[in-house]
Amino acid sequence: MSEVVTAPPAVKLPPAARMPRLLQGLLFAISRRRMIQRLARRHGNVFTVDIPIYGRVVVVGDWRLAKQVFTTSPEELGNIQPNLSRLFGSGSVFALDGDDHRRRRRLLAPPFHGRSMKNYEAIIEEETLRETAGWPEGTPFPTLPSMMHITLNAILRAVFGAEGAELDELRRLIPPWVTLGSRLAALPNPKRTYGRFSPWGRLAEWRRQYDRVLDKLIDAERADPDFAERTDVLALMLRSTYEDGTAMSRKDIGDELLTLLAAGHETTASTLGWAFERLSRHPDVLAALVEEADTGGAAELRQAAILEVQRARTVIDFAARRVYSPVYQLGEWAIPQGDSIIISIAQIHNDAGVFPDPERFDPRRYIDGKPSSFAWIPFGGGTRRCVGAAFANMEMDVVLRTVLRHFTIETTAEPGERWHNRGVAFTPKDGGRVVVRRR
Repeated sequence: MSEVVTAPPAVKLPPAARMPRLLQGLLFAISRRRMIQRLARRHGNVFTVDIPIYGRVVVVGDWRLAKQVFTTSPEELGNIQPNLSRLFGSGSVFALDGDDHRRRRRLLAPPFHGRSMKNYEAIIEEETLRETAGWPEGTPFPTLPSMMHITLNAILRAVFGAEGAELDELRRLIPPWVTLGSRLAALPNPKRTYGRFSPWGRLAEWRRQYDRVLDKLIDAERADPDFAERTDVLALMLRSTYEDGTAMSRKDIGDELLTLLAAGHETTASTLGWAFERLSRHPDVLAALVEEADTGGAAELRQAAILEVQRARTVIDFAARRVYSPVYQLGEWAIPQGDSIIISIAQIHNDAGVFPDPERFDPRRYIDGKPSSFAWIPFGGGTRRCVGAAFANMEMDVVLRTVLRHFTIETTAEPGERWHNRGVAFTPKDGGRVVVRRR
Protein backbone atom coordinates (compact mmCIF):
# COMPACT_ATOMS: atom_id res chain seq x y z
CA MET A 1 0.00 0.00 0.00
CA SER A 2 1.52 3.29 -1.09
CA GLU A 3 2.05 6.09 1.41
CA VAL A 4 0.03 9.24 0.86
CA VAL A 5 2.22 12.36 0.85
CA THR A 6 0.44 15.59 1.65
CA ALA A 7 1.82 18.54 -0.27
CA PRO A 8 2.36 21.76 1.68
CA PRO A 9 -0.21 24.47 1.03
CA ALA A 10 0.42 26.91 -1.79
CA VAL A 11 2.14 30.12 -0.78
CA LYS A 12 -0.29 32.92 -0.05
CA LEU A 13 1.17 36.18 1.24
CA PRO A 14 -0.62 39.23 2.67
CA PRO A 15 -0.72 42.46 0.63
CA ALA A 16 2.71 43.99 0.12
CA ALA A 17 4.07 47.49 0.61
CA ARG A 18 4.40 49.27 -2.73
CA MET A 19 7.74 50.98 -2.46
CA PRO A 20 11.35 50.13 -3.38
CA ARG A 21 13.12 47.67 -1.10
CA LEU A 22 15.87 50.12 -0.15
CA LEU A 23 13.30 52.75 0.79
CA GLN A 24 11.49 50.20 2.94
CA GLY A 25 14.76 49.39 4.67
CA LEU A 26 15.57 53.05 5.24
CA LEU A 27 12.14 53.78 6.69
CA PHE A 28 12.31 50.69 8.89
CA ALA A 29 15.66 51.84 10.27
CA ILE A 30 14.84 55.49 10.95
CA SER A 31 11.04 55.74 11.19
CA ARG A 32 9.79 52.24 11.95
CA ARG A 33 6.75 53.15 14.04
CA ARG A 34 5.37 55.60 11.50
CA MET A 35 6.04 53.22 8.61
CA ILE A 36 4.18 50.35 10.30
CA GLN A 37 1.27 52.60 11.27
CA ARG A 38 0.84 53.89 7.72
CA LEU A 39 1.03 50.42 6.17
CA ALA A 40 -1.47 49.07 8.72
CA ARG A 41 -3.93 51.83 7.86
CA ARG A 42 -3.58 50.97 4.17
CA HIS A 43 -3.44 47.16 4.26
CA GLY A 44 -4.93 46.10 7.59
CA ASN A 45 -3.28 44.31 10.48
CA VAL A 46 -1.32 41.78 8.37
CA PHE A 47 0.90 42.84 5.45
CA THR A 48 4.23 42.12 3.78
CA VAL A 49 7.40 44.21 3.61
CA ASP A 50 10.83 43.53 2.10
CA ILE A 51 13.74 44.98 4.06
CA PRO A 52 17.51 44.44 4.34
CA ILE A 53 18.70 42.16 7.18
CA TYR A 54 15.32 40.39 7.37
CA GLY A 55 14.38 39.91 3.70
CA ARG A 56 10.69 39.34 3.01
CA VAL A 57 8.69 39.82 6.20
CA VAL A 58 5.05 39.32 7.14
CA VAL A 59 4.10 41.96 9.73
CA VAL A 60 1.39 40.87 12.17
CA GLY A 61 -0.68 43.31 14.24
CA ASP A 62 -3.40 40.85 15.33
CA TRP A 63 -2.97 39.40 18.84
CA ARG A 64 -4.72 36.16 17.88
CA LEU A 65 -2.18 35.52 15.13
CA ALA A 66 0.58 36.60 17.52
CA LYS A 67 -0.63 33.91 19.92
CA GLN A 68 -0.34 31.33 17.14
CA VAL A 69 3.22 32.46 16.35
CA PHE A 70 4.32 32.47 20.00
CA THR A 71 2.89 29.00 20.65
CA THR A 72 4.31 27.39 17.51
CA SER A 73 7.17 24.95 18.11
CA PRO A 74 10.75 26.17 17.56
CA GLU A 75 11.08 23.50 14.88
CA GLU A 76 8.57 25.39 12.71
CA LEU A 77 9.42 28.98 13.65
CA GLY A 78 12.90 29.78 14.89
CA ASN A 79 15.35 32.54 15.67
CA ILE A 80 15.62 35.20 13.01
CA GLN A 81 19.23 36.02 14.07
CA PRO A 82 19.23 39.74 13.27
CA ASN A 83 22.18 42.04 13.92
CA LEU A 84 21.30 42.12 17.61
CA SER A 85 22.55 38.56 18.03
CA ARG A 86 25.69 39.36 16.05
CA LEU A 87 26.40 42.34 18.28
CA PHE A 88 26.26 40.33 21.50
CA GLY A 89 28.10 37.29 20.18
CA SER A 90 27.31 33.72 19.19
CA GLY A 91 26.99 32.70 22.85
CA SER A 92 24.20 35.18 23.59
CA VAL A 93 20.69 33.87 24.19
CA PHE A 94 19.67 36.13 21.27
CA ALA A 95 21.85 34.05 18.93
CA LEU A 96 20.82 30.58 20.10
CA ASP A 97 18.05 28.44 18.69
CA GLY A 98 16.26 25.16 19.34
CA ASP A 99 17.66 22.91 22.08
CA ASP A 100 20.66 25.20 22.68
CA HIS A 101 18.29 28.09 23.38
CA ARG A 102 16.11 25.99 25.69
CA ARG A 103 19.12 24.75 27.69
CA ARG A 104 20.53 28.26 28.06
CA ARG A 105 17.21 29.74 29.23
CA ARG A 106 16.94 27.02 31.87
CA LEU A 107 20.43 27.92 33.07
CA LEU A 108 19.70 31.67 33.16
CA ALA A 109 16.30 31.56 34.86
CA PRO A 110 17.27 31.06 38.56
CA PRO A 111 19.04 34.43 39.10
CA PHE A 112 15.93 36.31 37.95
CA HIS A 113 13.28 34.60 40.04
CA GLY A 114 12.42 33.79 43.66
CA ARG A 115 14.82 34.53 46.48
CA SER A 116 17.48 35.91 44.17
CA MET A 117 15.15 38.78 43.25
CA LYS A 118 14.77 39.82 46.90
CA ASN A 119 18.53 40.20 47.15
CA TYR A 120 18.47 42.81 44.38
CA GLU A 121 15.72 45.10 45.74
CA ALA A 122 18.00 46.76 48.31
CA ILE A 123 20.65 47.35 45.62
CA ILE A 124 18.12 49.08 43.35
CA GLU A 125 16.76 51.29 46.13
CA GLU A 126 20.29 52.26 47.17
CA GLU A 127 21.25 53.16 43.59
CA THR A 128 18.05 55.19 43.18
CA LEU A 129 18.71 57.21 46.33
CA ARG A 130 22.34 57.76 45.30
CA GLU A 131 21.43 59.00 41.81
CA THR A 132 18.46 61.18 42.81
CA ALA A 133 20.45 62.92 45.56
CA GLY A 134 21.79 65.19 42.84
CA TRP A 135 18.46 66.02 41.21
CA PRO A 136 17.78 69.77 40.85
CA GLU A 137 14.68 71.23 42.45
CA GLY A 138 12.24 73.54 40.71
CA THR A 139 13.78 73.35 37.24
CA PRO A 140 12.97 70.96 34.36
CA PHE A 141 15.48 68.18 33.72
CA PRO A 142 15.46 64.89 31.77
CA THR A 143 15.02 61.80 33.93
CA LEU A 144 16.29 59.36 31.29
CA PRO A 145 20.03 59.87 31.97
CA SER A 146 19.43 59.20 35.67
CA MET A 147 17.40 56.11 34.86
CA MET A 148 20.25 54.88 32.65
CA HIS A 149 22.69 55.36 35.55
CA ILE A 150 20.42 53.62 38.06
CA THR A 151 19.65 50.60 35.90
CA LEU A 152 23.25 50.16 34.73
CA ASN A 153 24.66 50.39 38.25
CA ALA A 154 21.97 48.07 39.59
CA ILE A 155 22.55 45.41 36.94
CA LEU A 156 26.34 45.69 37.35
CA ARG A 157 26.04 45.09 41.09
CA ALA A 158 23.48 42.31 40.61
CA VAL A 159 25.71 40.62 38.03
CA PHE A 160 29.08 41.05 39.74
CA GLY A 161 28.07 41.62 43.36
CA ALA A 162 30.71 44.22 44.22
CA GLU A 163 32.23 47.60 43.49
CA GLY A 164 35.77 48.23 42.27
CA ALA A 165 37.99 49.42 39.44
CA GLU A 166 36.69 46.78 37.04
CA LEU A 167 33.08 47.88 37.53
CA ASP A 168 34.14 51.50 37.01
CA GLU A 169 35.68 50.41 33.72
CA LEU A 170 32.43 48.69 32.70
CA ARG A 171 30.49 51.86 33.57
CA ARG A 172 32.73 53.64 31.08
CA LEU A 173 32.47 50.98 28.36
CA ILE A 174 28.84 49.86 28.38
CA PRO A 175 26.92 53.14 27.71
CA PRO A 176 28.70 54.11 24.46
CA TRP A 177 28.69 50.46 23.36
CA VAL A 178 24.90 50.30 23.86
CA THR A 179 24.28 53.64 22.14
CA LEU A 180 26.34 52.79 19.05
CA GLY A 181 25.31 49.14 18.99
CA SER A 182 21.61 50.06 19.09
CA ARG A 183 22.02 52.20 16.00
CA LEU A 184 24.11 49.68 14.09
CA ALA A 185 21.61 46.91 14.89
CA ALA A 186 19.21 48.48 12.39
CA LEU A 187 21.81 48.43 9.59
CA PRO A 188 23.21 45.56 7.50
CA ASN A 189 26.18 43.91 9.18
CA PRO A 190 29.41 44.35 7.14
CA LYS A 191 31.79 41.46 6.50
CA ARG A 192 34.69 43.45 8.02
CA THR A 193 35.06 46.33 10.48
CA TYR A 194 36.79 48.86 8.14
CA GLY A 195 39.42 49.82 10.70
CA ARG A 196 39.37 50.68 14.37
CA PHE A 197 37.99 54.19 13.79
CA SER A 198 34.89 52.99 11.94
CA PRO A 199 31.69 52.39 13.97
CA TRP A 200 32.15 48.62 13.73
CA GLY A 201 35.83 48.93 14.60
CA ARG A 202 34.99 50.92 17.72
CA LEU A 203 32.46 48.29 18.77
CA ALA A 204 35.06 45.56 18.29
CA GLU A 205 37.63 47.46 20.37
CA TRP A 206 35.13 48.08 23.18
CA ARG A 207 34.32 44.36 23.12
CA ARG A 208 38.01 43.49 23.49
CA GLN A 209 38.28 45.84 26.47
CA TYR A 210 35.13 44.32 27.98
CA ASP A 211 36.55 40.81 27.61
CA ARG A 212 39.76 41.82 29.40
CA VAL A 213 37.78 43.28 32.31
CA LEU A 214 35.56 40.21 32.48
CA ASP A 215 38.58 37.89 32.65
CA LYS A 216 39.79 39.76 35.75
CA LEU A 217 36.34 39.59 37.35
CA ILE A 218 35.98 35.87 36.70
CA ASP A 219 39.43 35.15 38.13
CA ALA A 220 38.61 37.24 41.21
CA GLU A 221 35.29 35.44 41.76
CA ARG A 222 36.84 31.99 41.48
CA ALA A 223 39.57 33.02 43.95
CA ASP A 224 37.02 34.24 46.52
CA PRO A 225 37.00 31.87 49.54
CA ASP A 226 33.23 32.45 49.75
CA PHE A 227 32.65 31.70 46.06
CA ALA A 228 30.21 28.87 46.83
CA GLU A 229 27.95 31.23 48.80
CA ARG A 230 28.01 34.20 46.44
CA THR A 231 24.59 35.23 45.07
CA ASP A 232 25.61 37.50 42.17
CA VAL A 233 24.70 36.42 38.65
CA LEU A 234 28.30 35.81 37.57
CA ALA A 235 28.89 33.41 40.47
CA LEU A 236 25.64 31.60 39.74
CA MET A 237 26.66 31.24 36.07
CA LEU A 238 30.12 29.98 36.99
CA ARG A 239 28.64 27.36 39.34
CA SER A 240 25.76 26.31 37.06
CA THR A 241 25.85 23.30 34.77
CA TYR A 242 23.64 22.00 31.98
CA GLU A 243 21.67 18.76 32.32
CA ASP A 244 24.67 16.79 31.06
CA GLY A 245 26.96 18.28 33.72
CA THR A 246 28.90 20.60 31.40
CA ALA A 247 29.45 24.24 32.30
CA MET A 248 29.15 27.39 30.19
CA SER A 249 32.34 28.35 28.39
CA ARG A 250 34.05 31.59 29.34
CA LYS A 251 33.18 33.04 25.93
CA ASP A 252 29.50 32.16 26.33
CA ILE A 253 29.47 33.70 29.80
CA GLY A 254 30.98 36.87 28.32
CA ASP A 255 28.38 37.01 25.55
CA GLU A 256 25.51 36.36 27.96
CA LEU A 257 26.63 38.91 30.54
CA LEU A 258 27.07 41.53 27.83
CA THR A 259 23.49 40.76 26.75
CA LEU A 260 22.26 41.25 30.32
CA LEU A 261 24.25 44.44 30.86
CA ALA A 262 23.30 46.07 27.57
CA ALA A 263 19.76 44.89 26.89
CA GLY A 264 18.88 44.70 30.56
CA HIS A 265 19.49 48.31 31.43
CA GLU A 266 18.56 50.35 28.34
CA THR A 267 15.03 49.00 27.95
CA THR A 268 14.17 49.33 31.64
CA ALA A 269 15.61 52.84 31.81
CA SER A 270 13.68 53.87 28.70
CA THR A 271 10.42 52.59 30.20
CA LEU A 272 11.10 54.50 33.42
CA GLY A 273 11.75 57.67 31.42
CA TRP A 274 8.35 57.20 29.78
CA ALA A 275 6.80 56.54 33.20
CA PHE A 276 7.85 59.96 34.47
CA GLU A 277 6.73 61.56 31.21
CA ARG A 278 3.28 59.95 31.52
CA LEU A 279 2.77 60.52 35.26
CA SER A 280 3.65 64.21 35.04
CA ARG A 281 0.76 64.60 32.56
CA HIS A 282 -1.82 62.61 34.54
CA PRO A 283 -2.25 64.27 37.95
CA ASP A 284 -5.03 61.96 39.16
CA VAL A 285 -2.92 58.86 38.55
CA LEU A 286 0.15 60.51 40.07
CA ALA A 287 -1.73 61.55 43.24
CA ALA A 288 -3.10 58.05 43.72
CA LEU A 289 0.36 56.54 43.27
CA VAL A 290 1.87 58.90 45.86
CA GLU A 291 -0.83 57.97 48.36
CA GLU A 292 -0.23 54.27 47.72
CA ALA A 293 3.55 54.64 48.09
CA ASP A 294 3.16 56.53 51.38
CA THR A 295 0.97 53.83 52.93
CA GLY A 296 3.62 51.20 52.30
CA GLY A 297 1.03 48.53 51.62
CA ALA A 298 0.03 46.77 48.44
CA ALA A 299 1.39 48.15 45.18
CA GLU A 300 -1.59 47.27 43.00
CA LEU A 301 -1.88 50.66 41.29
CA ARG A 302 1.88 51.04 40.85
CA GLN A 303 2.07 47.64 39.20
CA ALA A 304 -0.87 48.62 36.98
CA ALA A 305 0.87 51.89 36.07
CA ILE A 306 3.97 49.97 35.03
CA LEU A 307 1.85 47.69 32.84
CA GLU A 308 0.16 50.68 31.24
CA VAL A 309 3.41 52.52 30.54
CA GLN A 310 4.74 49.40 28.85
CA ARG A 311 1.58 49.20 26.73
CA ALA A 312 1.10 52.87 25.87
CA ARG A 313 4.79 53.62 25.34
CA THR A 314 6.21 50.36 24.03
CA VAL A 315 10.00 50.57 24.10
CA ILE A 316 10.74 47.46 21.99
CA ASP A 317 8.10 47.46 19.29
CA PHE A 318 8.47 44.08 17.58
CA ALA A 319 9.37 40.42 18.03
CA ALA A 320 10.53 38.28 15.11
CA ARG A 321 10.66 34.67 13.94
CA ARG A 322 12.04 32.86 10.87
CA VAL A 323 9.95 30.26 9.03
CA TYR A 324 11.66 26.85 9.19
CA SER A 325 8.83 24.60 7.96
CA PRO A 326 8.33 24.28 4.17
CA VAL A 327 5.23 26.49 4.35
CA TYR A 328 3.82 27.96 7.56
CA GLN A 329 0.05 28.44 7.74
CA LEU A 330 -0.72 31.65 9.65
CA GLY A 331 -4.45 32.26 9.67
CA GLU A 332 -5.47 32.56 6.04
CA TRP A 333 -1.89 33.14 4.89
CA ALA A 334 0.73 30.57 3.85
CA ILE A 335 4.31 31.78 4.35
CA PRO A 336 7.25 29.96 2.69
CA GLN A 337 10.41 28.70 4.33
CA GLY A 338 13.07 31.39 4.79
CA ASP A 339 10.63 34.27 5.11
CA SER A 340 10.28 36.07 8.43
CA ILE A 341 7.37 37.08 10.65
CA ILE A 342 7.42 40.24 12.73
CA ILE A 343 4.91 40.67 15.54
CA SER A 344 4.12 44.39 15.73
CA ILE A 345 3.92 44.81 19.49
CA ALA A 346 3.03 48.49 19.22
CA GLN A 347 0.11 47.78 16.88
CA ILE A 348 -1.27 45.07 19.16
CA HIS A 349 -0.92 47.33 22.20
CA ASN A 350 -3.12 49.86 20.41
CA ASP A 351 -5.89 47.39 19.52
CA ALA A 352 -9.14 49.02 20.67
CA GLY A 353 -10.80 45.62 20.79
CA VAL A 354 -8.46 44.60 23.63
CA PHE A 355 -7.64 48.00 25.14
CA PRO A 356 -10.69 50.30 24.85
CA ASP A 357 -9.71 53.88 24.02
CA PRO A 358 -6.06 52.84 23.59
CA GLU A 359 -4.77 56.42 23.32
CA ARG A 360 -5.91 57.06 26.91
CA PHE A 361 -3.32 56.44 29.63
CA ASP A 362 -5.32 54.50 32.21
CA PRO A 363 -3.59 52.14 34.66
CA ARG A 364 -6.94 51.28 36.22
CA ARG A 365 -7.80 49.19 33.18
CA TYR A 366 -5.66 46.47 34.82
CA ILE A 367 -7.10 46.62 38.34
CA ASP A 368 -9.84 44.08 37.65
CA GLY A 369 -7.58 41.73 35.71
CA LYS A 370 -4.71 41.56 33.27
CA PRO A 371 -5.26 41.29 29.52
CA SER A 372 -4.38 38.19 27.54
CA SER A 373 -0.69 37.36 27.79
CA PHE A 374 -0.67 37.44 23.99
CA ALA A 375 -2.17 40.96 23.77
CA TRP A 376 0.11 42.61 26.37
CA ILE A 377 3.56 41.61 25.11
CA PRO A 378 6.29 44.20 25.90
CA PHE A 379 8.69 41.31 26.63
CA GLY A 380 7.74 39.27 23.57
CA GLY A 381 6.22 35.83 23.99
CA GLY A 382 6.61 32.11 23.79
CA THR A 383 9.93 30.35 24.22
CA ARG A 384 11.83 33.56 23.42
CA ARG A 385 10.08 35.80 25.96
CA CYS A 386 12.60 37.99 27.82
CA VAL A 387 14.15 35.91 30.62
CA GLY A 388 14.64 39.06 32.72
CA ALA A 389 11.02 40.28 32.57
CA ALA A 390 10.32 39.72 36.28
CA PHE A 391 13.58 41.45 37.24
CA ALA A 392 12.76 44.45 35.03
CA ASN A 393 9.28 44.89 36.50
CA MET A 394 10.63 44.56 40.04
CA GLU A 395 13.31 47.15 39.26
CA MET A 396 10.77 49.63 37.86
CA ASP A 397 8.55 49.12 40.90
CA VAL A 398 11.38 49.84 43.35
CA VAL A 399 12.60 52.91 41.44
CA LEU A 400 9.11 54.44 41.17
CA ARG A 401 8.29 53.71 44.82
CA THR A 402 11.54 55.29 45.99
CA VAL A 403 11.16 58.42 43.86
CA LEU A 404 7.50 58.93 44.83
CA ARG A 405 8.35 58.68 48.53
CA HIS A 406 11.15 61.24 48.35
CA PHE A 407 10.02 63.73 45.68
CA THR A 408 6.96 65.67 44.62
CA ILE A 409 6.64 65.57 40.83
CA GLU A 410 5.02 68.68 39.39
CA THR A 411 2.38 68.05 36.75
CA THR A 412 2.22 69.76 33.38
CA ALA A 413 -0.39 70.44 30.71
CA GLU A 414 2.19 70.34 27.91
CA PRO A 415 1.71 67.80 25.09
CA GLY A 416 3.33 64.43 25.53
CA GLU A 417 6.90 64.00 24.36
CA ARG A 418 7.48 62.62 20.90
CA TRP A 419 9.09 59.25 20.23
CA HIS A 420 12.86 59.06 19.73
CA ASN A 421 14.30 56.05 17.88
CA ARG A 422 17.61 54.91 19.42
CA GLY A 423 17.89 52.08 16.89
CA VAL A 424 16.49 49.28 19.04
CA ALA A 425 14.60 51.05 21.83
CA PHE A 426 12.22 54.00 21.68
CA THR A 427 12.66 56.73 24.30
CA PRO A 428 10.91 60.04 25.06
CA LYS A 429 12.45 62.64 22.75
CA ASP A 430 13.18 65.11 25.55
CA GLY A 431 14.29 62.44 27.98
CA GLY A 432 11.19 62.34 30.18
CA ARG A 433 11.56 65.87 31.53
CA VAL A 434 10.04 66.67 34.91
CA VAL A 435 10.19 69.27 37.67
CA VAL A 436 10.59 67.87 41.19
CA ARG A 437 10.80 69.10 44.77
CA ARG A 438 12.05 67.14 47.75
CA ARG A 439 9.37 66.12 50.19
